[in-house]
Amino acid sequence: MAPPPPADLPLGQRLQRLAQTLQFAWFSGHATLILCIFRYFFSWIRFNTASRMAQFCYRLTFLAAAGTYGIVVYKTWRARQKTGAKQPGPLGYLTDENIQYLLMAVVWLFMPQYSLAMLPYGIYSVFHVATYTRANLIPTVIPPSKVPPAAGASPNAKPQYTQHPMGEAIGSFVKRYYDASMSIVSSLEILLWIRLLLAAIFFQRRSWILFAVYTAFLRARFAQSTHVQNSFAQLEARIDNLVGAQGTPPAARQVWDGVKNAARQFYAASDVSKYVNGAAAPKKAQ
Repeated sequence: MAPPPPADLPLGQRLQRLAQTLQFAWFSGHATLILCIFRYFFSWIRFNTASRMAQFCYRLTFLAAAGTYGIVVYKTWRARQKTGAKQPGPLGYLTDENIQYLLMAVVWLFMPQYSLAMLPYGIYSVFHVATYTRANLIPTVIPPSKVPPAAGASPNAKPQYTQHPMGEAIGSFVKRYYDASMSIVSSLEILLWIRLLLAAIFFQRRSWILFAVYTAFLRARFAQSTHVQNSFAQLEARIDNLVGAQGTPPAARQVWDGVKNAARQFYAASDVSKYVNGAAAPKKAQ
């Protein structure tokens, strides 16, 4: 992340420089996404998600998501161009989590509404907005103060700066809740897959297309995210306990065993890493 503008500039110029960066557009996209989800929530609690405002907020949420992830993908591509690094092939690009979330945002943008699909993007955006605010926005508005050197310190020592208390509070929040929030995201993604499965069973509009695309997305997430793997493991353990309980019909156990075997076969058959040679390591979702 680019550093904030120099502290010796007037506030207006510092803000102007900050607003001219591509990173600020990325931040604005995430902030817009959060605001749209909040506005959509008010329509949802009133069972009014079919209103024009709710539909506008829903579509704008994924338009903002596509924009933010598109910026990250573009910056990654430019960095490779500048360094002369080898560009991965098509399958290599698809192993990049930012591209996966970008493509999924475009899919949600043009498909029927599923309110649950907004939440994973919203949780990611909360942490991205918080991180940018701490690292760029607060230091731009309130430049850090230089800490006086200790007695006997070397004159060539690197100067130390105090962080604003708000920035420290944001940093503590991110450090404390990030892992737990990523586990919530993975659980929401699995819950969304179950929701799409039910929609496909009842042949809702475009449900089979969405189910196929989202299954591929979740398969890729499982290969790259320990949080998704842990959520699936917890779900499997809970169902094992249910079907293993005394009094459970043997047929239910057989069905569950068949589902697990089919899932393992699908996992092995859809292992993209077998076909990707020399692909860059997957990047953390931005």
